[in-house]
Amino acid sequence: MGWIVLLLLIAPTAIFTASYNRLLTAHIALKNAFAQIDILLTRRYDLVPNLVESTRGYLRNERDTLEAVIRTCNEAYEGLRNAASDPGSAAAVHQLIGADQQLGRALGQLIALAEAHPDLRSSPMMLQLAEELASAEARVAFARAQYNKAVMTYNSDRESFPGSLAAGLFGFKPAYPLEPGRAPGSQPRMLNGGAAGDV
Repeated sequence: MGWIVLLLLIAPTAIFTASYNRLLTAHIALKNAFAQIDILLTRRYDLVPNLVESTRGYLRNERDTLEAVIRTCNEAYEGLRNAASDPGSAAAVHQLIGADQQLGRALGQLIALAEAHPDLRSSPMMLQLAEELASAEARVAFARAQYNKAVMTYNSDRESFPGSLAAGLFGFKPAYPLEPGRAPGSQPRMLNGGAAGDV
């Protein structure tokens, strides 16, 4: 009889502890997956000023376009910083998505102008930057898929019983995916036919 009472006391505690640990592990995996996106998007955003500088001499009359690319890149970088500080925040993730989409549109205008300029289109520097951006996009797309998978696992653990009890008790908030396909920035093709951005 004593064993049954002891088992009835220990079993719920063990189940709750296992549930908490599983939720914590999923949350850590989520943060690690976003950290990878942070690294890759930072690398992509760091390439944008080089792209602008490589086109500046050829596109002197397109000052507004060049300034828009730099401005939206800075906004996307700020959105990334906010999302990195709290990857579970819907507002931060949506800010990142919106800022990156604006950057994609500005880059699209710049790429269209570059493709219309024969000397710029054949510039080794421009071709190298286009290749680096396309390569960065492939890595970002893979990291986004891994992050979205981590979000799904975390949210599933958070919403299932008894994880929902642990989530409520310890303040585990829902996480939000980076929308596949066009988020946070599906941008037009680059000079070499690759994509300019698709987080």
